[in-house]
Amino acid sequence: MKKIIELKNITKAFDGEPVLQNVNLDIYDNEFITLLGPSGCGKTTMLRLIGGFETPDEGEVLFLGKKINDVPPYKRNVNT
Repeated sequence: MKKIIELKNITKAFDGEPVLQNVNLDIYDNEFITLLGPSGCGKTTMLRLIGGFETPDEGEVLFLGKKINDVPPYKRNVNT
């Protein structure tokens, strides 16, 4: 299967409070995933990072192998 989205060692904090710490995730072509967890665990933050509405403090967001950390949302070929 072909990797579409990769999160590599993603770290994100708000006001000094870590929300995501060294998160790694691979999403493959034709795969359907669900993020499940309690309030405040980072589900929406992860989606916002993939969509380009947040920037990771550390790590890389890749789309088809290309780093897209600094690509604006309207230029990303992803939907959440």
